[in-house]
Amino acid sequence: MPTERRTTRTLVCVLGAWLVPTLCAGQPVAQTTTRPTMTAHRTTGPIVVDGVLDDEPWSQAVGVEGFTQSEPAAGAPATERTTVRIVFDGTTLYIAAFCYDRDPSGIIVSDLRKDFSTAGQDTFEVVLDTFGDKRNGFLFATNAAGAKADQQITNEGRDINESWDAVWTVRTQRSDEGWTAEIAIPLKSLRFAPGGTWGVNFSRRIRRKNEIDFWAPVPRSFTLARVSLAGNLDGLEDARPGRNLQVLPYILAGGVRQLGGDSYTSSSNIGLDVKYAVTSALTLDVTARPDFAQAEADEQQVNLTQFSQFFPEKRSFFLENAGLFYVGDAARSRINPAPTPDEDLLLFFSRRIGLSAAGTAVPIVAGARLTGRVAGLSVGALNVQTESTASSPSTNYSVLRVRRNLFGASDIGVIVMSRQNTSSGGNGDYNRVYGVDTNVRLYRILDWSSYAVRSVTPGVTDGQYAARTSLNWEGPFFHVKAGLLAIGEGFRNDLAYYRRTGIRKYFVDSGVRPRPGWLARYGLRELHPHVSWNVYTDMSNQTIASRLHTGLTFLRTSGSYAELSANSQVETLGQPLRLPGATVALPPGRYSWNHWRLLLQSDSSRVVSGAVTVNWGGIWNGTQRTFVSSLTLRPNAQLRTTASFQRSVGTLRLPGQSFVSSIATLRANYSFSTNMFLDALVQYSPDRDQINTNIRFNLLHHPLSDLYLVYNEQRFTTDSVTPGRGILLKFSQMFPF
Repeated sequence: MPTERRTTRTLVCVLGAWLVPTLCAGQPVAQTTTRPTMTAHRTTGPIVVDGVLDDEPWSQAVGVEGFTQSEPAAGAPATERTTVRIVFDGTTLYIAAFCYDRDPSGIIVSDLRKDFSTAGQDTFEVVLDTFGDKRNGFLFATNAAGAKADQQITNEGRDINESWDAVWTVRTQRSDEGWTAEIAIPLKSLRFAPGGTWGVNFSRRIRRKNEIDFWAPVPRSFTLARVSLAGNLDGLEDARPGRNLQVLPYILAGGVRQLGGDSYTSSSNIGLDVKYAVTSALTLDVTARPDFAQAEADEQQVNLTQFSQFFPEKRSFFLENAGLFYVGDAARSRINPAPTPDEDLLLFFSRRIGLSAAGTAVPIVAGARLTGRVAGLSVGALNVQTESTASSPSTNYSVLRVRRNLFGASDIGVIVMSRQNTSSGGNGDYNRVYGVDTNVRLYRILDWSSYAVRSVTPGVTDGQYAARTSLNWEGPFFHVKAGLLAIGEGFRNDLAYYRRTGIRKYFVDSGVRPRPGWLARYGLRELHPHVSWNVYTDMSNQTIASRLHTGLTFLRTSGSYAELSANSQVETLGQPLRLPGATVALPPGRYSWNHWRLLLQSDSSRVVSGAVTVNWGGIWNGTQRTFVSSLTLRPNAQLRTTASFQRSVGTLRLPGQSFVSSIATLRANYSFSTNMFLDALVQYSPDRDQINTNIRFNLLHHPLSDLYLVYNEQRFTTDSVTPGRGILLKFSQMFPF
């Protein structure tokens, strides 16, 4: 029997032996843990949001405490006391947290930026499940300096939208007893159905101890995004979201000189965004002439693969409520908080709208998005129209997503996507995709996710399908995910990201996380031996690619970690591939190699931290040594600088062939306050003798209102080509009604 068939059949048998008993285990098991309950106190007294919890309403409200650890000792009482109170009036929800600390000098604050990372500092977070559906919610986070971060959580973390923004206020105070946070959230900033019980949970991070505590207990595998584990929030029967109409006009002006050009071309634009609460649970967003020039530039990486590099979406209009359109895998976990999307098929990828294949902007005439809940359904509808340009015709893009919650924490949904050429004579140029998906919670830590879709493209008749199924067991000790993805040869989705068609992908990812007591003697908290295996075959089940990763991770009590792994890879090239820095292309054919990887990451809460990744061994038909390093300096909460360097050196079995590819990156962030920021990104590519610079100044002059000043430059260092430069000023002002 050929090796490829033996490998595939072995993997299928392994999957079958594990999947079949699990699927036959019976009906979903309900969560039996009693949800803790707190009550929001209605008040008519005034509250001054200043971080000092001395207003009369706070003394009348009943607080909750009794937080338990998720890290390091799951289920044990928190080492520091935390109390939380909630009150509300006719317009606003107020949350007060007192984070007691017996060593307040040890409180770590490392960031003032909007949407800061919570991992490297002391924080307080709250999640509000405003519909009480145990699936979706809004998360608000702050640190001891009053920095703000807000997120929209969809389907228990299958998508977490960190770019979601709401109007809310927070003030903090530090004292000899710890620190306090006072939060005010206008009720009209939230979508909810009046009269119901909300879900709520709180989290506190004590960074010097690398400790994470929750009010409603959460296993260490998960985060606040596991909304089904939240407690109940009663007392809001009289709360009403109120009318919410936001009008956000903007004006933009700037000048651009193309690379090699001799003069600047001025440009200006006026646009408008409108947000309207159609009902208390349904929101309409409309945009006219949107411009995303202020979005952060993409960060380039050394690419030694045969596929184009994946860049995430960064444009605000497409990020808000993006989770409603997501179709895919199980929810994120704390162990894997931000998994890379399945790049073999990401069914809806919004960067296909308004951006060319080269990443240049295609003007958008207008767009509309309707999201929320109606008649027991979660609904997302998106429609965008682009202009005709020299390289692309005018095009209409539409997406409709409907999902219904089922028993427990399960759901079933449908999705329809369309790209239609709207230029004259373009009626025959279209692409349609439609399908169904389901996510089933078979047990508290076992998820089964599946979807099946079909595409319709003129001139294509066979193989217009794609399907995926996977089981994911995310336990605190043992975790495993296994599944299958199939993409037909004729499948086409102009609103998706995928690498190839006509394939089947079998995958297994498993590991254990033991924490024996003797690890502490060596400054360790956890070991994580793990293995992941991806096998790709063509439609005749002949192996065309495979990746086997076997690693051992050491997690230290400080939060630093190290990993050593062995990696085996097989790839089939269908066309010649020239690696960066090489002058001769690799010929089509089958290649296999092995390489080792060592990864070291220091404690990110330190003033100076860093990371190093070293790969050595085979690559394609030769050898390679790849070195990736970064050094971060954080002298205070206002300034953060990170310098990183990537370099790959290798030799191929071609006449006199070798390759060298490098990229140097400098990223700097300075926060003048929690409302004013300066960000700089500079990248130098020795391969191209090219320097790219992106500098952005952002002032949040009013809630959801920005002033941006952006400078971009692209230059070559070895010739006299005139640098390309651009500068723009963008001002927006939100008017609430």
